[in-house]
Amino acid sequence: MSWGTELWDQFDNLEKHTQWGIDILEKYIKFVKERTEIELSYAKQLRNLAKKYQPKKNSKEEEEYRYTACKAFLSTLNEMNDYAGQHEVISENMTSNITVELARYVQELKQERKSYFHDGRKAQQHIEICWKQLESSKRRFERDCKEADRAQQYFEKMDADINVTKADVEKARQQAQMRHQMAEDSKADYSSTLQKFNHEQHEYYHTHIPNIFQKIQEMEERRIVRIGESMKTYAEVDRQVIPIIGKCLDEIVKAAESIDQKNDSQLVIEAYKSGFEPPGDIEFEDYTQPMKRTVSDNSLSNSRGEGKPELKFGGKSKGKLWPFIKKNKSPKQQKEPLSHRFNEFMTSKPKIHCFRSLKRGACLCPQGATPEDFSNLPPEQRRKKLQQKVDELNKEIQKEMDQRDAITKMKDVYLKNPQMGDPASLDHKLTEVSQNIEKLRLEAQKFEAWLAEVEGRLPARSEQARRQSGMFDAQNPATVNSCAQDRESPDGSYTEEQSQEGEGKVLATDFDDEFDEEEPLPAIGTCKALYTFEGQNEGTISVVEGETLYVIEEDKGDGWTRIRRNEDEEGYVPTSYVEVYLDKNAKGAKTYI
Repeated sequence: MSWGTELWDQFDNLEKHTQWGIDILEKYIKFVKERTEIELSYAKQLRNLAKKYQPKKNSKEEEEYRYTACKAFLSTLNEMNDYAGQHEVISENMTSNITVELARYVQELKQERKSYFHDGRKAQQHIEICWKQLESSKRRFERDCKEADRAQQYFEKMDADINVTKADVEKARQQAQMRHQMAEDSKADYSSTLQKFNHEQHEYYHTHIPNIFQKIQEMEERRIVRIGESMKTYAEVDRQVIPIIGKCLDEIVKAAESIDQKNDSQLVIEAYKSGFEPPGDIEFEDYTQPMKRTVSDNSLSNSRGEGKPELKFGGKSKGKLWPFIKKNKSPKQQKEPLSHRFNEFMTSKPKIHCFRSLKRGACLCPQGATPEDFSNLPPEQRRKKLQQKVDELNKEIQKEMDQRDAITKMKDVYLKNPQMGDPASLDHKLTEVSQNIEKLRLEAQKFEAWLAEVEGRLPARSEQARRQSGMFDAQNPATVNSCAQDRESPDGSYTEEQSQEGEGKVLATDFDDEFDEEEPLPAIGTCKALYTFEGQNEGTISVVEGETLYVIEEDKGDGWTRIRRNEDEEGYVPTSYVEVYLDKNAKGAKTYI
């Protein structure tokens, strides 16, 4: 069915309908454009979301992503970036394949529609002109006929009147003939104009208008087809990214399935394992036999110790007191349940307040500072930190060595081809790199020595770890000067912290006299000082590099050796600062490492 034959008289309605079709097309373009903006905004929000939860570099969050659950979450964030990228692809394809193409098509459609309706209006104007000509010719023919009829009647009247002269009758006759001729001419003109109009009208309604309306119909049908194709493209753009989005989702599922709870649990062990062993059983103290009771720092009552001088950990007496030091058994502490003390041990952090925590190159650092050898950490954690430091130094050494090799090769090239450069200009750089390598190697050897020291003690640390675990009971940080009151004793036992009631002074008992008269410990070997050590803390002794001294107590695994210079001067020095020569036949010579 054709609009030209069915709608020949609906020119104005067709004009309105085609304009409505263009409006619909523009509305669809606007819809797609807003969809692309939504896709871009959604992609941007997804990227910002993924970026927000990405771990920050060189932060604690980055370390947390060792766990499989965190790795899976990181994979999810990465896949969300790809997911967002697909929405950007949707926006880009819709813009290029739909919005831009349809906008260009709309402009062409408007021009085509305008030309068709311009031709239609031109044909309308032409037929209206023909109609006006026909009407004018018809009115003239009608007027001339009436004039001819009146002239004929006048002639007949004049001819019948006997009183009228012959000349007047002849004049009336000629006038009638002239009017009759004019009527005949008007008739002929009217007939010709009528035929012409009928022809034009036939052409207008059967040729011109049908052709124009047929073109308009084809234009409108192309518009409808085009909007249908655009809707298909709209769906295809979405469908093209579905496989990639599906892969993103599959990767998220794969990452979720890769989560290994056992592995994460093992990582927790590696991250927080201290290397200590649980504390041993608490020994039973028999209060029914006072004379056999073990001497303790703060367990003596004030009534028994009034007037007695405070014990000092120095010289000969401290060597006799340490093997008998126990935890304070004051009445207040006896009432505390064992579970409370166990929880206190488990929740407290190790605090090292005395010279026993020092290793070679370590110092009593202010609170919050980290010693260079990580001696403030438990053995297992210290070993991991030292190993990490050694690996970093080895990488730096390798980097410097590669740089040295590159400079050496460049120098060889300059030697073979002097025109390329002066070989002597590289000597300064080569010397600087070599010095850096030597410096890094010394640093690595220092950390490797500490690492070897830790790894050498870790396998056989059952008793030592049990002794060192007592450090977890220290709750209040102590200064260097008060270190002797709350530190771990050199043999691994405890001295008690000062109590809140002011019972922190250690009073002598009847047992002290017996210990004061004891003979000094015999020497079990000799040692030579490898480095100078300033023994500024209580219980330590200063040595000079190259000095030879006597060994009276070997290192028990805590990094300290007890030595003597003479009968009145003895103390502890770091084991790594001396080279020990033990007498295998000496009594008490025993290796604890």
